[in-house]
Amino acid sequence: MFDFSTNSNACGPCPEALQAVQVADATRYPDPAYTALREALGAFHGVAPGRIVLAASASEFIHRITALAAQQGAAQVAVPPHSYGDYAQAAQVRGLDVLRGGGAAVGLQWACEPSSPLGLEDPAVRGWREGEEGEVVSALRVLDCAYVPLRLDAEGAWTGAPSPRLPSVSWQLWTPNKALGLTGVRAAYAVAPTGGEDAVQALTALAPSWPVGAHGVALLQAWTSPMVQQWLVHSLGTLRDWKAGQQALCTDLGWAVQAGSLANYFCAQPATATLQGDLAALRASGIKLRDATSFGLPGTVRLGVLPPDAQDALQAAWHALQGRTIPNGVLTGSGETS
Repeated sequence: MFDFSTNSNACGPCPEALQAVQVADATRYPDPAYTALREALGAFHGVAPGRIVLAASASEFIHRITALAAQQGAAQVAVPPHSYGDYAQAAQVRGLDVLRGGGAAVGLQWACEPSSPLGLEDPAVRGWREGEEGEVVSALRVLDCAYVPLRLDAEGAWTGAPSPRLPSVSWQLWTPNKALGLTGVRAAYAVAPTGGEDAVQALTALAPSWPVGAHGVALLQAWTSPMVQQWLVHSLGTLRDWKAGQQALCTDLGWAVQAGSLANYFCAQPATATLQGDLAALRASGIKLRDATSFGLPGTVRLGVLPPDAQDALQAAWHALQGRTIPNGVLTGSGETS
């Protein structure tokens, strides 16, 4: 199966991070306070360890901070127009209204940059940045940083450490498993904004015991390693090349490629009137694409960037599905590049 539906780093898994997970001691509970891990993550971000909150996964943190917002009296949650479904789902199960497209007075505000599924800059983040000097923020603002380490544009490309351009008035939610190609290891953490100590304590009180197991601890510890960061930065060059080839392939197939994606994924509209049936047929032939209907983008698919052999397989499967033949049996897509 060639899985284009995931946004995981296709250069992975990171060897050093994988080894750390494999040798983790699963016979004992981690330190319940995660003292050493919080110190390492705090040093990585240049903040006090007391501003680090551990989470079982990004989704677990989304539900936990939504519960905190509800406890604090929030009635609405603002989410981007097209976004990860758990933001809205966590709000709805707590009876909170969901406002798409922003809302300055809303008690809990979500942003994701690069956004998913489009990979674009989130205008809410720009507003947070521009207004942060001297600004008193009463709402809970959370920037989902899942794809920050996978930015491929020259201006915002990951350099091995968090950028100071990230807004300081918001929470930052980090899930390194995507960047390291180890999405099966569920572990995440959040960095509280300056002055967020009360919220840190409240979120910690809402957490179950040991939200992160031994393998998650090993992953997050490895994340702060210079060797792991060096691998990640090196992988971005490969992903840029693969992305250029994959977008060119989609254009050759007659698909309309959404412009502007900054990340290791992008959206496209396949040239078909029967997308649902075609996606099912492609999956049966070993090609999995992400239907973006749930993001509010019907007729669109999101494609994570994969290596040339996967792109060749997509090309061959699409041609076969459409009943077309490839001249002389030779693929003409991105797989010809080294």
